[in-house]
Amino acid sequence: MLQVERITKRFGGFVALREVSFTVSEGEIVGLIGPNGSGKTTLFNVISGTLPATAGRVLLQGEEITHLLPNAICQRGIARTFQIPRPFKVLTTVENVMLGAAFGKKRTLSPEEARARAEHYLQMVGLPIDGKMWPDELTVVDLKRLEIARALATEPRLLLVDEALGGLHHSEMAEATEMLKRIRDELGITIVWVEHIMSALMRVVDRVMVLHHGEKIAEGSPQEVANNPQVIDAYLGERFLAS
Repeated sequence: MLQVERITKRFGGFVALREVSFTVSEGEIVGLIGPNGSGKTTLFNVISGTLPATAGRVLLQGEEITHLLPNAICQRGIARTFQIPRPFKVLTTVENVMLGAAFGKKRTLSPEEARARAEHYLQMVGLPIDGKMWPDELTVVDLKRLEIARALATEPRLLLVDEALGGLHHSEMAEATEMLKRIRDELGITIVWVEHIMSALMRVVDRVMVLHHGEKIAEGSPQEVANNPQVIDAYLGERFLAS
C-alpha cells in the first residue's frame, strides 16, 4: 500500500531524516518508535504532505504522492492525527468531524450526509453525539478520540496515528488500543502508529520500525526489535526486556 523510498528531510544544515525506506502492506498495523527527536513526526509530516521531502519518494498504491499538497494526499486516502490534538475550537465536536467527512475523498456530500457520517464515527470512538458540545469541554482522552474520529471521517485507506496513548491512564490505554484494532479489523484501514508506550504497542502491531537520529536502525517483528542490541542501546534499555 505505502512505499517510502530513501526519504531525506533537511532543515538548513540539520538532517531530520536520512534516506529512510520502508513499505507498509494493506491491513497491517506498523509501529514506529524511537527516542524524542528521532524524526518520527517529521516522517509523518512528509508522508502527509505537511512538509516537502528534500529527496526521495512516497508512493500510495503505486501512485507517487511526494509533492502533492496535504488536501490532495488526504483525498487519495491518507489521514493523520496529531500528537497534540488540534480541533477547530470555533466548531462543535460534531462539526469538527463533519469537516473531515466533507473534505476527505473527492465527492460532494450534503450537510445531512456529512452529519450522519460524523455521528457514525463519533459513536465508533466512544464520543457522545451532542450537537452543542464544544472541544473545550472534552478531556484529554476525548480530544484524542475526536482526532481519530475526524481522521476516520475522511474515509482513509491509511491512517497515521501520532501517540494516541500519551497522557492516558492504564484502562484508557487499553480502550484506545482496542479501538485501533477495531479500526483495522472492522474498517479495513491500514495503520502506522507512532507510540512511546511500548508495552501497549508491542502487543498490537504486526511489525515495528525504529528511527534514531533520523535513520532507520531496525525493522522486524515486535520480538525481533525488542531483542535487537542496537535498539536496546538507543531506545528501549534493558529495563524494558525485564518488564
